Amino acid sequence: MSLPPKIYVAGHRGMVGSAIIRHLLKSGHPEERLFRRTRDELDLTDQKAVRDFFHAESPDLVYLAAAKVGGIHANTAYPADFIYRNLAIQANVIDSAFRCGVKKLLFLGSSCIYPRLAAQPMPEDALLTGALEPTNEPYAIAKIAGIKLCESYNRQYGVDYRSAMPTNLYGPGDNYHPEDSHVVSALIRRFHEAKLAESREVVIWGTGKPRREFLYVDDMASACVHIMSLDKPLLDRHTRPMLSHINIGYGKDISIAELASLIQETVGYRGKLRFDTSRPDGAPRKLMDSARLGLLGWRPVIGLRQGLKRAYEDFTANHALPA
Repeated sequence: MSLPPKIYVAGHRGMVGSAIIRHLLKSGHPEERLFRRTRDELDLTDQKAVRDFFHAESPDLVYLAAAKVGGIHANTAYPADFIYRNLAIQANVIDSAFRCGVKKLLFLGSSCIYPRLAAQPMPEDALLTGALEPTNEPYAIAKIAGIKLCESYNRQYGVDYRSAMPTNLYGPGDNYHPEDSHVVSALIRRFHEAKLAESREVVIWGTGKPRREFLYVDDMASACVHIMSLDKPLLDRHTRPMLSHINIGYGKDISIAELASLIQETVGYRGKLRFDTSRPDGAPRKLMDSARLGLLGWRPVIGLRQGLKRAYEDFTANHALPA
């Protein structure tokens, strides 16, 4: 009997990587065939360290979920960090995987790869058809480079490196930093703290009009494992050598104002909402066209209301200060 593949999940402590680990273990993959390294154990921006790791462990499959991520504030404040760290991580992991014989890899990107004013919902072929959203352009360019890096290694060396572009994610393992977090986790923390402090109002950045799509992170993980499990001939019928990435979305979007009201209800905060229109909105709308993944046999199962309830339970259990 052949052994199950050795799988390396880069970024296993992050929201995405930890969800992939959960899904693999739940699916019965042996713990001893899963490889993880913390940032202290392996700096993915260090080319030699990454090459040494791949030579020593020789994984069969790689999920590249490691990345520097953040919301509008973090992207605006640290653009050099976002482009450099993500480019370095991607280049080191993908090239080291190739040099050590890894035949199959999945690179995780982001919906911000698409133009700011892309047609909605955004299909995969909208890539590189217009200007990016300025607030996260450095991060987006790094992620586009990751897609093209995978495609280039496929074309030149005949490996099977795939790319998946998830929509906005939320759920267990999210970042709840007061300034650097994404919108769902930022609002969960803000409403929770306002409830404890009995604040009269909560301030929301922007006008509340932009529309966003949100996918529970465990749904995203199941999609990633599904994409990795697809036979290459089937995948090749739905992709092209230079348009190979696949969108992972929920299929519906919601305004930021509607999202705030839903999180307010989930948390149980009874004060008022005030929108600070001096703050940036970001792109007016971001909805993924996930028809390609639907044709390949995957659908999300966790609705937004249910997912927010689970996310808030995770926050109060693992992130919130005691009342």
